[in-house]
Order: sequence, then structure tokens, then C-alpha cells
Amino acid sequence: MPFIPHTADEIREMLAVIGVQEVEELFAEIPSALRSRDRGELPPALNEMEIGRLMRERASQDGQPLCFIGAGAYEHHIPAAVWEIAARGEFYSAYTPYQAEASQGTLQLLYEFQTMMASLTGMDISNASLYDGASALAEAVLMAVRINRKSKRILVPATLHPAYRQVVHTIVHNQGIELVELPYCTDCGHIVPDSLQRFSGGDFAALVIPQPNFFGVLEEVDTLAEWARANDMLAIGVVNPTALALLSPPGEWGGPGVDIACGEGQPLGMPLASGGPYFGFLCCRQSHVRQMPGRIVGRTVDSDGKPGYTLTLQAREQHIRRSKATSNICTNQGLMTTAATIYMALLGPAGLERVAGRCHLATRRLLERLTAIEGVKPLFDRPFFHEVVLALDVPVQPLLDRLARQQLLAGFNLQKDYPELGSALMVCCTETKSDADLEQFATLFGAAVDDLRRSRC
Repeated sequence: MPFIPHTADEIREMLAVIGVQEVEELFAEIPSALRSRDRGELPPALNEMEIGRLMRERASQDGQPLCFIGAGAYEHHIPAAVWEIAARGEFYSAYTPYQAEASQGTLQLLYEFQTMMASLTGMDISNASLYDGASALAEAVLMAVRINRKSKRILVPATLHPAYRQVVHTIVHNQGIELVELPYCTDCGHIVPDSLQRFSGGDFAALVIPQPNFFGVLEEVDTLAEWARANDMLAIGVVNPTALALLSPPGEWGGPGVDIACGEGQPLGMPLASGGPYFGFLCCRQSHVRQMPGRIVGRTVDSDGKPGYTLTLQAREQHIRRSKATSNICTNQGLMTTAATIYMALLGPAGLERVAGRCHLATRRLLERLTAIEGVKPLFDRPFFHEVVLALDVPVQPLLDRLARQQLLAGFNLQKDYPELGSALMVCCTETKSDADLEQFATLFGAAVDDLRRSRC
């Protein structure tokens, strides 16, 4: 939002209206012992040009590295119009519609967001967003336990994002909910449907199905969803919204689809921004709507027949008794949701499909270049979206450290979370990477691998 300073005349006019002589009087009630008068550490005042130069110089100290990390946060092109519109005062300063029907603009935007997310996921209902993808999954787990009361155990595959698993555990374990880890194939990087047989007939409320999974590998979602339904479990899909432009939506997995779908909305117009703020989305079947956390905006007509928007469901503790609320942590990440709605409206289905297609193509091209290097090969022989895991014959972290000094963030080290995979590196490509970027990556990567190999001899 642009900063618009008040002139001296405007300040005097405002003070006169409220009957105050000086701005300092507004702070008179603060005890003198609590007020700091020492501002000696503040730099001298700078004009606009000088402060602009100072901030550019400080920003340049971070460099402008090429980023190929991925792992749940993705660098996509964000059309300039997205944040130019989202940063308008009526959007930028609006938090949440506590006086809902007086906030028609906010409600309409949330209604459009819900419509877009329901369409993208193939589900019946979408809420108006949550904190982030990990807490959205936690809410989905809580929702599943409320719906399927037979159990408080959830099957969670090891191919789910490690941070998601940690967040879900933190949120649900004190409510007596147990997360049972589902193993994966270390040769293929996915859940082997046959491995589910030992859980058949078990006492579980739901099965979590990531698509793509943390490794970027595509799971056999139809088979997994069918197995969950056959074993009286709910199915929870955790999806990348960009990938849904190409892949079958969770609302169609295994025929009837999953019961709940959730994920991280960051790819829909959010910059990486050092980790946030982002937002989570959560969708479900119509039959489960009463257990959905947060709020749902509906479209209606008033007594004059004009369209209007209203909160049709608001199961938050701010709106109803705490003991009756479906969730006490959920929120409307209003600004992020606004940007995502604008992003999806600008791109449309065809544009989002082109973005997803370019991501996949760039990843395939990068894989071809990197696997041409001695000692580098794909770890998993399975279909992928825009992330792929490489097996290296050199240690990963020294390689990443060396490339970082060359302004290349070359991927995500899997050693900590998946030590059984050995020296494994996950790389990611989006539509932002040109052929020249891929060539630069391969050149620097190959040289660094050769240097590390020689240093071990």
C-alpha cells in the first residue's frame, strides 16, 4: 500500500478536531518511566532518494540466487496486477467480516474464492481458507475423526511432507489422535498399494493421500481412495493446486472421490517471502459440511431481488460457543486469499494449465541435463510433477554449500528426513526457469560434483 504522509496543515486540522494542541499529548497517559527518550542509535534522516538507495543496497547483500529448492514452497511468476489490486486499501486493510453482511465486497471475493477452489479440486464445498497447508491438514484430520467416530487413528504415509506430519502431530496428539505411519517403497518413492493389506479391516478413521507426494512422485490415488472406502475409512487428499490443472482432481479419485481435500495455497500468487504468510485451503463433500471448520460464504438475494452475500456457516469460537466450535485455531487469511482469487481469475483454467505444463517440462529438461553428469542419476523411476529426487555419489550438504556461494540454491537435502535414501537431493523447477537457467545450473552442478569427487580421492 502506498505511504501517503500527512502535511503539517492536515495534522493541525486533525488535532483541532479532537481538541489537542500537539501530537505529544496523545501519549501523555504513558508513564514517563516507560518512555524512551534516547534515540541516539537512529541514523540521521534521509530523503526518499537516499532511503531508496540504502534499502536497495541492503537487499543486494542477499544476492539474487537461482532457486531450485521447492519442498512445499514454490517460486512462480506472479502477474503484476495481482498485488497491485490486492494492495488497494479496501482489500489490504480488510481483515475478516465480523459484521459480515456489511462487508459485501469481502464476502463476494471469498465466495468467488470458494467457487474457484471447489472447481479446482472437484469437491462440493470449500471454506474461506486456513493458516497454511500443514494446519489445514490438521483440521482435515480433526474433521475426519468427528465424522468417522469409529476410531481416533489416522493412516499417514511417510511420503507426506515431513513438516506437515510434525504440525499435524503437534495439533492433534493431545486430543488422543494417533498418527500411524504408512511405509513407502524406497525404490519407487510412492505408497505400494499391496503394502496396505496389513492395515485392511483395521481400526482407522481416515487415510491421508498426498498428490504429488513430498518427493514430487505421483501416487496411485485411485487405488488408494478405493481401498480407503472399502475399509470404511475416510480419504483425505493433500494436493498442490498448480498440479491440479493437469492431474485428476481429488473429487474424482477412485470414482466418488475423497471425503476431504486440503493443501497449501502459496503457489496461487504468493511470493516465497521467507516462509509466509501463506494460506491453507480445505474442501469437502456436501454431506460433511457441518463438520467443516472456519466459515462458508453463500450467495442469496435480498427483499428487492438483488444479489447479496452472507456467512452461511461460521463454526468458529468467535461466533458460537467454544464447546460447539469445530475449530479454535482457524482463521481467514484474507489478504492471501484475495491475492489467490485475483491470480486464478487472471490466469483462468487455460493459463493455470499452461503454468503447470511448463513446470513439468522444465523439470524434465533439467533432469536430462543433470543425469548426463557422472555420478548423478534419478532415484525413483516413477511419474513426477515438478520435483524429482537425484541419487549422488558425493555428499549432498557440501555440494549445496558450495553452490550457494555461487548464487545457486540447488535443491533440498533429504538426508535429515529420509536417511534411508542415502545421498539424495530433491530439485524443483517451475515456469520461472529459462533454458539458460537450466544450463547454468547443470554447468555449476557438474563442476561442483567433479570437484567434490576429486577431493575425496
